[in-house]
Amino acid sequence: MKKKNVINLIKYYSEKNDAGFRNEAYEIANSFDSSGDHQLAEYIMALMSNANTFVPQINENVSALFEKIDIKDEMLLLPDIIMQDLLGIVNAVAHNVGINKFLFQGSPGTGKTEAVKQLARILEREIYMVDFAAIIDSKLGQTQKNIAELFREINSFVHPEKVIVLFDEIDAMALDRTNSNDLREMGRATSSMLKGMDYLDERIMLIATTNLYKCFDRALIRRFDSVIDFNRYTQEDLMSIAEEMLNKFLSKFKLANKDIRLFRKILKLMSPIPYPGELKNIIKTAIAFSSPNDGMDYFRRLYCMVCGEKPEDLNKLKLQRFTIREIEILTQKSKSSVSRELKENEKDE
Repeated sequence: MKKKNVINLIKYYSEKNDAGFRNEAYEIANSFDSSGDHQLAEYIMALMSNANTFVPQINENVSALFEKIDIKDEMLLLPDIIMQDLLGIVNAVAHNVGINKFLFQGSPGTGKTEAVKQLARILEREIYMVDFAAIIDSKLGQTQKNIAELFREINSFVHPEKVIVLFDEIDAMALDRTNSNDLREMGRATSSMLKGMDYLDERIMLIATTNLYKCFDRALIRRFDSVIDFNRYTQEDLMSIAEEMLNKFLSKFKLANKDIRLFRKILKLMSPIPYPGELKNIIKTAIAFSSPNDGMDYFRRLYCMVCGEKPEDLNKLKLQRFTIREIEILTQKSKSSVSRELKENEKDE
């Protein structure tokens, strides 16, 4: 241990700088460990793990600024290009070199929040989501104070290496401060965010999500180590994801009838195919609302949700390139009836 470590400890103690005190203590422990005094290093680490130095430890039951998020083990459906970025984040955090702040940007329903949950499972961390309703205040200057308190609490986690702080839909506090339509108060709030991120404990992982990346304050963007774009879905990516969702929900609702070709034809009537969030709701609702005694009913409901009308117009269905057999499924008419009606319609034309 060097003189500067002693001086820094006293300095941080007098300033009630919990994050600085902890970082210095961990540096001292690492120094002892490197010099071969492993027992003393472990003793210091144990003391710090159990210590409650200056700032109260965050507890999800008492802090009004956070909500602990339940991490359910659900299937995450993302294109490979985005999955590779998530694996890159896992690798970056594993290097322990201070790369710990990430911004997920993309349209609603692209899987940003679910990706955070997936990272939490992989990294064995807990997610604490910031409650913006408790942060933003109508009183002049109070929002800034709340943000300062927020980062004070963030830096007081006893086990920062086991935490992900989530700023879900951070847009309210991240708009461009130079925008004339932006309130001055929120501009000052953004400035407080910048300061808080500059002094964030490097062991804590911070992830923010946004739907309004183009309106973001550029200085705030620079505070993030990486920005991940969640809009990078091709139509084929979305079709593959839709098929996985179909298999999942058919299994969940114990329905065995599956016709991937018909399913794909119906989805292709949407242009473009929506992002996974909306896609999931469409497929789940079609299957959940279908008759348990009719294994093909979900196709008719899916068509209705996609096209906004029942599959009754035979000519239209033919123009949409459905086969006689597929029209039979969608209309509940026999193939012979479908063929006869289509021929009659051709004669009338």
